[in-house]
Amino acid sequence: MGELSVRELPIFPLPEVVLFPQEVLPLHIFESRYRIMLKSVLETDSMFGVIKWDPKTKSMANVGCCAQIIKHQTAEDGRSNIITIGQQRFQVLEIIRSTPFCSAMVSWISDDNIDDIQKLDSLKDSVIEALSDVINLTSKLTNTKKNLPDKLPDNPLDLSFWIGAHLGGPVAEEQQRLLEERNTFTRLQREYEMLDNTRKQLAARTALKESFPDIKEN
Repeated sequence: MGELSVRELPIFPLPEVVLFPQEVLPLHIFESRYRIMLKSVLETDSMFGVIKWDPKTKSMANVGCCAQIIKHQTAEDGRSNIITIGQQRFQVLEIIRSTPFCSAMVSWISDDNIDDIQKLDSLKDSVIEALSDVINLTSKLTNTKKNLPDKLPDNPLDLSFWIGAHLGGPVAEEQQRLLEERNTFTRLQREYEMLDNTRKQLAARTALKESFPDIKEN
């Protein structure tokens, strides 16, 4: 491991929040320890780690994503609104201190290199198709106009992070597993299965709605 792959990073545990690379995360900073953390972070490289905190088990995940502050605004009362963007993922090696804010030694992590690029591209196309079907079927069921985002990432790794970040519902556990996964193909495969499952459920509901148009959706 090179020297640059390990560093100290201030840690911001967030209940049920999983940040992915390239995703934007706005935050409201009001607790005094995080005001201190923010001041310290802004004086250095504007980076801190976001990690999912589980309020039930009172425990922190071991893998998180580095957040870089791209905008900040502090009010007269000392509270701040910041906008961050997800950068590299990291693994916590050890907690160095917990006051005034948590700080850890972390190592950066990345996905393994994929040998079969063709297989990966083919899976990526299947994922986009399933996502498109889910969006179209949802539009039909809810009578709303929903479209695939214009700028869907084309790179399989970026796409896998984008889909992980945009899963609907209370899915922090699943998102954490996707964030921790170090194989792009495996992550996309898991997302494909979820999208395909949703697509089948929506198709069944759409067929039912078309056969019995008077039945109201819950």
